[in-house]
Amino acid sequence: MSALNFGPKRVLIILLCFLVSCTAPVIERRASGKRPRNTPRQNFNGVKKKVALLTFFNESPYGGPDLGITATEELRRELSRTGEFIIDPMANKLFGSSKEIYAGGGVKLVQLARKAKVAGLNFVVFGRVKDARIREKTDEIGVVRETKSYTESKVEVRVFDVNSNKEIYTDTIRGYADDSTFRLFSGDRESRLTYRRELLRYAVRVAARRSIPKILEISTKLDWVGRVARIIGNKIYINAGRKSGIQISDILKVVTEGQEIFDPETGALIGVSKGEVKGTVEIIDYFGPDGAIAILHSGGSVVEGDFVQLY
Repeated sequence: MSALNFGPKRVLIILLCFLVSCTAPVIERRASGKRPRNTPRQNFNGVKKKVALLTFFNESPYGGPDLGITATEELRRELSRTGEFIIDPMANKLFGSSKEIYAGGGVKLVQLARKAKVAGLNFVVFGRVKDARIREKTDEIGVVRETKSYTESKVEVRVFDVNSNKEIYTDTIRGYADDSTFRLFSGDRESRLTYRRELLRYAVRVAARRSIPKILEISTKLDWVGRVARIIGNKIYINAGRKSGIQISDILKVVTEGQEIFDPETGALIGVSKGEVKGTVEIIDYFGPDGAIAILHSGGSVVEGDFVQLY
């Protein structure tokens, strides 16, 4: 068998093909971008809160509307992964997008808080991509050059508590994505743009993911609130059931709607008072995709529209 004999030109071609085949971006995942563990939280009571997640928007000059959608979908995935929330698919019909909320200075949230509460929502998550940028450093010599990319995003996340009718959290979270790859100096423009877009998306996803632990922490401090949807005979129908984590034999307290408290000097809304406890009900059965049937346990005068909370 004769030995293989490669000329210098053929060796150069093989080397170039090998380097080009290694150009797929390998994005560095930093510890700050790790997902929350799928382990039960010590202070999770088992009842899922219903969340309105409004579509984020991108106000940075890079990435276009796609970055706002990327942030929204990453939050949707990560909130669902925790097992502690139900994302309301109809929320955008009620509130509109995050951009609409910002344009109105947040007034729309306050105006629609009661409708949201009646719909069983506990809080609203909205926000924007404030900044997203990428810097590249490329070797100056060679046909195949190493390019180092440094990507950063800033995502503002806000939480509005429906029950207290006020915004309770706002923060700007940073996300990073660093990468090093080899490219042909004469590589096509479309491939470079696709590569940059993927880095920007990843940096935004990291920032959105980093907000989840804080949202979980805030959620544990908020009361879960449901509503008496209907009363037929001695049966009381609640707008939350098996899907929400309500259990048979659970005892819920029935409370009246709280009153809005305004500052007498400025007329500004300070908050909402806690409603009065009218009695308790006991869950005896489920109905529909996510409803429960209860009977009166103590007290009385329960009417349709009353609110219920965990006892």
